[in-house]
Amino acid sequence: MTLLELIRAAIKEDMPNGDVTTESLALKPRQGRARLKAKEDIVLSGAAAFEQTMQLLEPNCRVKWHFEEGDQILNGQIICTIEGDLLQILKAERVALNFLGHLSGIATLTRKFVKQVEGTHTKVLDTRKTTPGFRDLEKRAVVHGGAYNHRMNLSTAILIKDNHISVMGGISKAIARVREHSNLPIEVETRTLDEVKEAISMGATHLLLDNMNNDMLKQALALIPEGVQTEASGNMNLERMRSVAQLGVTYISVGALTHSAPCADVSLIFAWEE
Repeated sequence: MTLLELIRAAIKEDMPNGDVTTESLALKPRQGRARLKAKEDIVLSGAAAFEQTMQLLEPNCRVKWHFEEGDQILNGQIICTIEGDLLQILKAERVALNFLGHLSGIATLTRKFVKQVEGTHTKVLDTRKTTPGFRDLEKRAVVHGGAYNHRMNLSTAILIKDNHISVMGGISKAIARVREHSNLPIEVETRTLDEVKEAISMGATHLLLDNMNNDMLKQALALIPEGVQTEASGNMNLERMRSVAQLGVTYISVGALTHSAPCADVSLIFAWEE
């Protein structure tokens, strides 16, 4: 689904038969200006979705951005101004704010996680735990927050997870079968030190160290040869990030970036012209 299709669906959801409140006021077009204001410190994401939502209902509106996506915005600062028919902008307001608030929330939370690993060589990754239909937008918001995207979808990379291993009867059998059908690099999820050893013996190029405490992570890393990428995953929170990064893992993947980010607090302030 393209961004425009997503916006059209969101507007249809919000106005299946028009905006009965605004339309019942029976007002003529009202030119004016609206200001988008941050009500907390945020990292901006979702500007394109916000602007295109406005322009879909008010094609003649003019949006002037004072910040770029990925910028830190402080509480009280004006993010952008919109000029045009404010009655049409009023109809677009909630959908536009939903996009920008949700995506800026992801970028803002991501930035907090990224700051926890500053000064180390570890990179923060997202996961596929995204809102259906919103994956491209949410993963872009992660990048705006300073982290990196893991695989975009099931078509882009091989990751042999626990259920694949279970259905094949073990890591070695799963890796061998995949190699019969693909030349792509293989990432394998491991949960024990024995699984780490088995995956290494089969030549896995990327190990996901799942739900290991810091002591087990340290032991696992001691077993893994140089050149094999490592990814710590599971039970990752802000308080734990730095201690895990200092162990020397290549990546830490955090599902919470997309599935648990609070909506950024922003509001649209209207200035009506008589």
